[in-house]
Amino acid sequence: MISRRQTLGLFGAAAATALFPAIKPASAAATELRIGWQKNGVLALAKRRGALEKRLGDKGIAVSWSEFTSGPPLLEALGAGALDFGATGDVPPLFAQAAGGELYYVGTYRGSSAASAIVVRKGSGIEKVEDLKGKKIAFKRGSSAHNVTVKILRKSSLAIGDVEAIDLPPPDAAAAFKNGSIDAWSIWDPYLAIVEADPDTRVLSTAEGVVDSYSYFLANAGFTDANGQVIVDVIDELGKVGRSAQGKLDDTVKELSEITGVPADVTRVALTRPGADLGSVSTVGDDAAAYQQALADEFFSLGILPKQLKTGDIIWRPKAS
Repeated sequence: MISRRQTLGLFGAAAATALFPAIKPASAAATELRIGWQKNGVLALAKRRGALEKRLGDKGIAVSWSEFTSGPPLLEALGAGALDFGATGDVPPLFAQAAGGELYYVGTYRGSSAASAIVVRKGSGIEKVEDLKGKKIAFKRGSSAHNVTVKILRKSSLAIGDVEAIDLPPPDAAAAFKNGSIDAWSIWDPYLAIVEADPDTRVLSTAEGVVDSYSYFLANAGFTDANGQVIVDVIDELGKVGRSAQGKLDDTVKELSEITGVPADVTRVALTRPGADLGSVSTVGDDAAAYQQALADEFFSLGILPKQLKTGDIIWRPKAS
């Protein structure tokens, strides 16, 4: 079962969505980089190691951190100028762009498609994806789990309208799944690895072979326009942190376990899924850009996004020196 310690460790920052740093203009040269982070991946490791503080300190730039439990509220803060930099899955940037948020895609990284899944309780009577018809399935609307849910359902000839979609952030969805008030939960690591370790949980379907696993680093547009070299330095440093972490996986398992409160054996599951690579940080390449545009087109055609988007309009690439 999900322990109280694990739940508090991963979900205790839910209130951070209402405690954004003060919004301030970003037109002048930066003296501070305000980062939104979640308890996973390269950003969590960089925070623990003080890597960005060391990289930017000599330039007179301080680093501050605000914790979030999912991408949508993080990007709401970033697009409004309350944050300068953060990382999310594939769907949150689409909703942020549609809402007129001032943000750029500035980097990307690849993960494991097996790190996202729909789970059910054993004994629920739900044996295959088709059995979800008419059932309550929870996911955070506008998160990467939204995309995973749509595509897993479609692979089994179901549409999102065939289920009762419940919009819940991970903390609330974890509680609802545990008490049986929802039938299924679409979720990502490390939450997936935690609930997957519960013997009463069964993985109905992962996203393997269904959804490519692209995630993105995003930055406030005003901040980036005024401080492009800072963004270059941050992406470069995160790449170094990721490659180091991938090369010393035993140490990384211990580090992330201490950050999240998730047991080391469960953390190892998340870090060793097929295709997982902490060192895959880069600027946004053509493949990642094409993937995101195709996703925007699909979500608009399904009526999930309110407007047609040109995601390429907000993909930032560093100028040649």
